[in-house]
Amino acid sequence: MSQTRKHTALPKAQTLIEALPWLTRHQGKTVVIKFGGNAMVDEELKAAFAQDVVFLHHAGLKPVVVHGGGPQISKALDRHGIVSEFKAGLRVTTEDAMDVVRMVLAGQVQRELVGLLNQHGPLAIGITGEDAHTMSATKHQPRVDGELVDIGRVGEITEIDTGAIEALLADGRIPVVSSIARSQDPSEGGHVYNVNADTAAAALAAALDAETLMVLTDVEGLYEDWPNSDEVISKLTATELEKLLPELASGMVPKMEGCLHAVRNGVHTARVIDGRVPHSILLEIFTDEGIGTMVVPDDNEGDVS
Repeated sequence: MSQTRKHTALPKAQTLIEALPWLTRHQGKTVVIKFGGNAMVDEELKAAFAQDVVFLHHAGLKPVVVHGGGPQISKALDRHGIVSEFKAGLRVTTEDAMDVVRMVLAGQVQRELVGLLNQHGPLAIGITGEDAHTMSATKHQPRVDGELVDIGRVGEITEIDTGAIEALLADGRIPVVSSIARSQDPSEGGHVYNVNADTAAAALAAALDAETLMVLTDVEGLYEDWPNSDEVISKLTATELEKLLPELASGMVPKMEGCLHAVRNGVHTARVIDGRVPHSILLEIFTDEGIGTMVVPDDNEGDVS
């Protein structure tokens, strides 16, 4: 009597079927992904990130990657004998430091990321915010103890031109964007600025009318009551997030402010996910449970994934 063979591959089929409604929902939609944290320095996580982004592309989504390069910039500044100083959570960027920042972002981090993505086919093209006026900025002066502080060549985005990115997406490419911007204000002499990559990703997501903004970070998500509890908030509205902002650790502020800006400006969902988990992007987008914290607009409190 023949016995039905036990197929060890069956769980794979279940996983694919679970992904089906999410594949349908996200088909043709733009997803902006901020690449950062541990995922940026760990070789295995970098490779998994590249696989995830290419998977999204082949699954019919339109991924756009935005990156900074904090750890790599710090190392390069040390090598050049330039002291790294931070004020209001932002790197003080002198003219000499800006040359190094630009070199590291566009010449090192971006090239490596483009190379990893292109191991899977001729897909990724690297651009910086300077290219085709993709990002324009003005000098950013944060307020510390009520006083405006000069932190050098650090920029605040004033305008986004999505033309170059949209052309790349229409051509079936994956844009990889370095968070550098140039001033279009004649009084600023066309200075190039270092822009916070979380802020840049959020501004780009809003300008592209993206479905989703995903921010990779080194924590599981937004904690309910840190440090008293490690319970992660899985979902919250823009207003709920706004109330929490003053209590957040400084490292999370630009990420969560970015999420808030995105959902208040047309992006359907913004998510902070743990970049230390291999394939965290796929887990968040294509599974019922998801991981991390999802922010939704106030008028969209129903089931969104």
